[in-house]
Amino acid sequence: MVIATMYLDPNAAAYTDNEIVAKVNAATDDITRADSVAAAARPIADGEVTSGKLGDGAIKAKLGGEADGNKLVAASLASAAGIANAQVATGLAKANLDAMADTARGYIKTDPSSGQFKVVSIQRHTDGKLETDFDDVAV
Repeated sequence: MVIATMYLDPNAAAYTDNEIVAKVNAATDDITRADSVAAAARPIADGEVTSGKLGDGAIKAKLGGEADGNKLVAASLASAAGIANAQVATGLAKANLDAMADTARGYIKTDPSSGQFKVVSIQRHTDGKLETDFDDVAV
């Protein structure tokens, strides 16, 4: 893990939708990312399976729990993952802080999804540019 830094300039020129389309159309590289094609037109990708596509108990059966739908209670999940009480207490403290209103929390919450990066700090410089430090390893 290395902390990387990025600067954002809020005064930078923005592209119009037509300018973006023109840039994409002029590009010579092929677009190969699965996200660029509607899910209905391609095979199912990771993270696209919804609960409606799973049989009752499919998730719990894999974890060795009871088959009562695809819901796991915290105790079952903690037990299956081998999580100790100290880890649960730490997680609860973070959950309580994260549940506070954004302006009352006193810190910036980072909530990256899979493939995104955790923000470590953020500050605004006197020239108006925003500096963000983040973990260079995706979640």
